[in-house]
Order: sequence, then C-alpha cells, then structure tokens
Amino acid sequence: MLPVIYYCYDAYCGWCYGFSPVIKKLADTYKNQLMFEVLSGGMIPAENPKPISATAGYISSAYKRVEEMTGIEFGQDYLWHIFHPEESDWFPHSEKAAIALCIFKELYPEQQVAFAADLQYSLHFEGRDLTDDEAYRHLLEKYHISPDDFYKKLHEEDYKDKAHHEFALCRQLQVTGFPQVLIQTAEQKFYLLSKGFTDFATIHSRLEAVLNEI
Repeated sequence: MLPVIYYCYDAYCGWCYGFSPVIKKLADTYKNQLMFEVLSGGMIPAENPKPISATAGYISSAYKRVEEMTGIEFGQDYLWHIFHPEESDWFPHSEKAAIALCIFKELYPEQQVAFAADLQYSLHFEGRDLTDDEAYRHLLEKYHISPDDFYKKLHEEDYKDKAHHEFALCRQLQVTGFPQVLIQTAEQKFYLLSKGFTDFATIHSRLEAVLNEI
C-alpha cells in the first residue's frame, strides 16, 4: 500500500492554525510520494454548545504562545470575540466545519490540507463564525464549488455521519490532542510523526527516518 499521512486536526484548534504552514509544506514536499488525509477531531461537540466566553479567558493568553512558537498571526476580527466575549454571539462547535471538509474532500481530495488551512484562516484571522453557513461562501468561490450543491450537502445527514465517523476515527487512532500527525505504512502499522506543534525540520526528519526504514 502507498503510505498515508493522517493529519488529525480541528478547525477550532489554535495550535493547528499555527501548524498549518508546516503541514502545507509537508504535503507539498511529498505530494508525489504519499497520500494525505485530513481528519477532523470534533474538539468542541455540537451538542449543548457553550458561548465563546467559556474559553475566551484561556484563549486570550494562549494565542500569544501560539504566535511566539509558530510565527502565525491571529487576526483582529477573531481577537475581538476573545476580548469582548460578553458582546460576541459566537457559540463555537466543530461539527459544521468538519462537515464542510468532508464535502470538500469528495470534490478535491488532493487539496484537503490546503482547504483545512483555509478554514482555519477564515476563523482565526478573518474572524468568520464557522457555525454560520455564510462563513464558507468565499471558499466556494475560491475553489469553484457550486453553492447550491454545497449548501444542500451541508445539511444532509449523510455528511454529518461522515464527519462523526472522522471524530470516531481520531479516537480509534488514540488521538488525545491536536494537531497530531501519523503515517500508516501497512494495514496495522502506524508511526507517530508529531503530537502538538512540531516545526518542519523535525517532522521532516522523522518522516524521512520512517520512509528509509520501510
């Protein structure tokens, strides 16, 4: 079998946002050698969503660590919700962004790493609410996706099931935090390449070691 890289992430995960340039560079470097599969982890369940004020206090200091360690920048339109949580109408959950990714993967499987990064940029830089259908419209234009087709699928049980299957798959792979990157080299053979933010040089050398071994 062709080795598969599994990138376990969540659209709402700030560390995954910081990791986006690394995983994009990795996917670009190995696009002719390896398959890349992005799996949504369901970090924030859709059942009983809590207002952004529940996590804003934590995020207000954590985002700075992400910026310092990764070099990524969080946008002012996102940070407004973090610093004005009582005025924000955000009730974050991971489900809709995961469904959107499932739809996209069917259309453009080879661009799923880029699309996942675009989802994160939409939230963490542009301040779009990924629980709102309209948050995806600009990406439909970018990737030439029919809005009618996309929005129909966004509300179909079938795609919701696909998203929840990915959540379950992440649990099955024993993913306990995001981002996490694994490579599958045989039916029952997985190697952990990174857990949490990892710079490109480190993950690249680990991947090369695995490829040399197999």
